[in-house]
Amino acid sequence: MSQFWELLKSLGPWSLLIVSTVESLGIPNPGGTDWLLVGMAIARPNDAALCAAMAVLGSLIGTAAFFDVMRRGGERLLKKYTSSERGAKFRMWFQRYGLVTVFIPALVPLPFLPFKVFAACAGAMGVPRWRFMGVLAVGRIVRYSALAYLGVKLGTVDNSKAWVKAHTWHMVFFAVGIFLFFYALLRFLDRETVEQ
Repeated sequence: MSQFWELLKSLGPWSLLIVSTVESLGIPNPGGTDWLLVGMAIARPNDAALCAAMAVLGSLIGTAAFFDVMRRGGERLLKKYTSSERGAKFRMWFQRYGLVTVFIPALVPLPFLPFKVFAACAGAMGVPRWRFMGVLAVGRIVRYSALAYLGVKLGTVDNSKAWVKAHTWHMVFFAVGIFLFFYALLRFLDRETVEQ
C-alpha cells in the first residue's frame, strides 16, 4: 500500500485527475478521491489548489461520460421502474427538483444519498447536460477546495480524519439545510409561476 501511495505522490496532481475520473465513471471507490486529495494537500501544500482543480476536472470528465451512457441507455431501464403511478410521480418530481438532489451529494459525501443514483436519473430523464454539469461543477469546486484547504491546515491525515469524524453531523445538517433551502425556493418559484 505504501508503494502505491508513493506512486500516486510521484504523479502529483495528475493522480487526482486519474483517480477522480475513474471514480466518476461509476467504478466504486468510496471516498478515494477525497482522501487522496487531503493526503496530496498534506504532502504537497504548494500544489493543493492545483490538486483540487485536477480532482474537479476528473470528476467532470468521468461524470460526463457516465451521464452520456445513462442518457443513451438509461431511459429504458428507468421506464421499467417508473411505469407505476408512484414511479411516474417520482419522475415528475425529479424533473422539477432533481438538480437539488444532484447538488447535495456533489457537495457533501453522504452514504444515504448516493450521487451516482441521481446522476443516472438526470441522464436517463434528459436533464440538459449544461445544467447538470454546472450544478456538479459548483458542488465539486466547493467540496474539493475545502478538502485541499483542510489538508494544508491540519497537516496530517490523522488530524484530517479526526476533524471529519468530529464534524460529520455538522456536514449532514449543512447538507440537509441546503436541500431544504433549495426545495423551499423552488416551491416558492413554482407558486409564483402559477399565480402569474
